[in-house]
Amino acid sequence: MNQLRRKTSFTERKKPSVGRLFRPSESRDKTEVGIPELKESEASEGKDNTEPKKDIKNVDDETGSVVGWGRVKQFVQKLGKTPHSQNLNLSHCDLTATDMVELATLLPFLPQLEVMELSWNDLVGGSLKALTAHLQHVEKLEVLKLCSCRLTAQDLTALGESFDCIPLVEVLDLSWNVSVGGGNFMNFTEHLRSDNRLKELRLVDCQLTESDIIALSTALPMLSSLKDLDLSNNKLSVKGMENFTSSLSSVPRLKTLKLSMCGLNKDSFIILGQALRFISELELLDLSCNKEVSGGLTSLATNLTLLKNLRSLDLHLCCLTKEDLLALVQVAPSLKELRELDVSSNKSVGGTLQDLLHALPLHQIFKLPLNNCALSTSACHVLAAAMVTLKQLESLNLSWNKSVGENLGEFLEPLQESECKLQELRLCSCNLTTEDVLHLESACQRGVLSQLKLLDLSYNGSVGDGGWTSLFGKASGLKCLEELDVSLRPATSLSVSPWLPSLLEALSHLPCLTRLSLQHWALSSAEKEKLEKYLRKKNVILECDSPATPTPKSEG
Repeated sequence: MNQLRRKTSFTERKKPSVGRLFRPSESRDKTEVGIPELKESEASEGKDNTEPKKDIKNVDDETGSVVGWGRVKQFVQKLGKTPHSQNLNLSHCDLTATDMVELATLLPFLPQLEVMELSWNDLVGGSLKALTAHLQHVEKLEVLKLCSCRLTAQDLTALGESFDCIPLVEVLDLSWNVSVGGGNFMNFTEHLRSDNRLKELRLVDCQLTESDIIALSTALPMLSSLKDLDLSNNKLSVKGMENFTSSLSSVPRLKTLKLSMCGLNKDSFIILGQALRFISELELLDLSCNKEVSGGLTSLATNLTLLKNLRSLDLHLCCLTKEDLLALVQVAPSLKELRELDVSSNKSVGGTLQDLLHALPLHQIFKLPLNNCALSTSACHVLAAAMVTLKQLESLNLSWNKSVGENLGEFLEPLQESECKLQELRLCSCNLTTEDVLHLESACQRGVLSQLKLLDLSYNGSVGDGGWTSLFGKASGLKCLEELDVSLRPATSLSVSPWLPSLLEALSHLPCLTRLSLQHWALSSAEKEKLEKYLRKKNVILECDSPATPTPKSEG
């Protein structure tokens, strides 16, 4: 079936097969597009028909771009997308090889194109050359995204050979193409020249092998402008890390390095730590989801002081030990530009939080994820006391810390209306009580949550009906709220009837709401219909997988 679909364009699959026998004439295209303004003005002046006619070829030259744009519009609109002369987004369009050929013929009519997004079209693989052969028509292209297109080795060769035709490209995303790895990446890199302007290269989950890392390392001297490199979800061996880091001195402008879920271990951290001196301008370092580095942060931490501009450090889900965190505490005062530290999903954080908070520049931290950190009651008290200093905090995630329950008031009490910048508050599965939600209601009433855009209160089935009713009664204090989640655990099913009227009333005070999640709550048919009807008027997405229960009939 895939072979057949590759030979059939998206537009042909949407039309009866008979339509393929008839090709619309050029005159019909011109009629659909409309007459150029110049021609209309000439017609309105009432010119004599006896005036010598212009050469047909010249007329075609004048209107060719207009007719061509009409073809572009027709092609893009039939794919369910909006045409734009500078940004061509055809992701998730089920493009085929035939579509790629047709798109290639349209490139001459897109001379101003700057962004081309063709991601998530898995039938594109093997047909990229049909497009790259015409890239010289879009020499202003700056962003090219080909994620999850099943690219082949031949596609990489075609892309590499044509890269000189798009000299202004700054962003290239080849993520989620498994055949980029397997020793094939050199098919692209061997064509790179030192005068390219590539600033962002993303190779997430491309199954890069050691030979691919060598190809990348060899190409780095050609990528002196590189600022953003993402190799996440690729297994990097110790030898691979040695090859990779040996060339980092070629990209001194690097600002972002992401090595999440790369199978790094203690030895990898030692190698990386020694190479940080080459990329001292780094601002974001993502080493998350590398569970084998447990106990190895001590060898990396001392070199973090070389990163004077480091703003974001991600170490979540790294099985950090107490010794790792204490090593981080030692260097934290030197990270004067740090704005975000993610040590979530590391159980040892709970016992060292006090030391960590004392070492961090809390007055400038804007994101603090502490979800699933086994916070103790004393750790909650320490964090609550630090809320006064966290004046720039925009995102606080305390989810999956049971001790937050019965202590939420301590976090909210220090917040001041004129200073609070909190936009995200995540409290999923925190054992919240009705009293906790009443503290939340009080914070809404005081106006300290007026900038909140996301509120996650899911998996807190211990909150009573009175708590929800009171919270929704003060919804006017959440005027910027866009997403609200009060879902229950899958095994739970409680009725919304006691507080649904308060929720419906609250919706009129939430003008920015775009998503409401009520997973696993039980609604009657009438309740669900009423809620969906109300939300449709406000264009709010309702997430509710609980089947509606029949509305009970009244007696008598």
